[in-house]
Amino acid sequence: MFRLIPILLGIAITILAPLAHAHEIRPAVSDLYLENGRFRLEITVNLEAVIADIGTQVQDTSESQNAAEYDRLRAMTPAQLDAAFDREAFARNITFLRGTTAGHVQVQRVDIPPAGDLDLVRDSLVVVTGEFGDAPDIRLGWAAGYGQLVIRLIDEDNPYNAFLTAGDLSDPISTTGATAVSFGGALLDYIFVGFDHILPKGLDHILFVVGLFLLSTRLRPLLTQITAFTLAHSVTLALGILGIITVPASIVEPMIAISIMYVAIENIFTDHLNPWRPVVVFAFGLLHGLGFAGVLTEFGLAGTVLVPGLIGFNLGVELGQLTVILICFGLVGFWFSRRDWYRRVITIPASMVIALIAAYWTVERIFFV
Repeated sequence: MFRLIPILLGIAITILAPLAHAHEIRPAVSDLYLENGRFRLEITVNLEAVIADIGTQVQDTSESQNAAEYDRLRAMTPAQLDAAFDREAFARNITFLRGTTAGHVQVQRVDIPPAGDLDLVRDSLVVVTGEFGDAPDIRLGWAAGYGQLVIRLIDEDNPYNAFLTAGDLSDPISTTGATAVSFGGALLDYIFVGFDHILPKGLDHILFVVGLFLLSTRLRPLLTQITAFTLAHSVTLALGILGIITVPASIVEPMIAISIMYVAIENIFTDHLNPWRPVVVFAFGLLHGLGFAGVLTEFGLAGTVLVPGLIGFNLGVELGQLTVILICFGLVGFWFSRRDWYRRVITIPASMVIALIAAYWTVERIFFV
């Protein structure tokens, strides 16, 4: 019976591994411009997912019952995909309020790049416009089925940023001055973003935390490592968002995979926590923070949203990591960690699987992404 445990762990992780890269469902990111009584919303979106009616109810398009339709759309030329896109239906699913009055919107332009590599998401640009006249503020949102939406107001004197979960509306966005943003509301929004980036979407970060757990299931050394990791990624996340440190994803992402592989391999060759392990974990945390910064940079944190966004995202990431640890304790640590065979049956086989996945990611991220 016990021999089945590592086999099941390996099967589960191997099945999950491809989900980190194949056709991940990401939030749409939009830039909002206010000009002469009109707004222009430039939305970067996975148009195939919109047409195939695949929203954030799934993490990956392959999980949807409409996966075959999505794959068919992915292979289309820009002209074919544009013909399949119902602009009027899309406009009807955009909510636009001028003060308390509903306004009309229209799709002004659609830019679709060539299909390219079918294993990579194709981002299209949909430009939506509407008139607000002399209304003091506007609110924007879209249908729940389209998933999450980031709205970035492009205005140096009136910065605004919103992360909208499916079906939500933005706060009132002032058309004449500074937009009032609730600190608490922004904090809660980005706690969700941070948690969601770990569970369920951050399989590479999950495997890193699981690797830390496998070597030592005792709470104190585990918390020491998690704390070192959190402090490190908080530093580079802030520096990355502020633009003080900029490292290309082509460097950061392979290094993150290497950090996972290192932790897993160390688990295989040592049966105790070495004194330098927290220092190494801290160094790897700096890398993961740069990865987190790459995610938040797309959201365009600025103005009054910057501080609550950074704090909230960090809190969400920390809650996600602690949840992973609690799940590991509940499934494995509480029941088996004190058994003589734990290292032989659980730690080494699971670490081997994690190391192999991380090695695959390293090669993929260096040569194929």
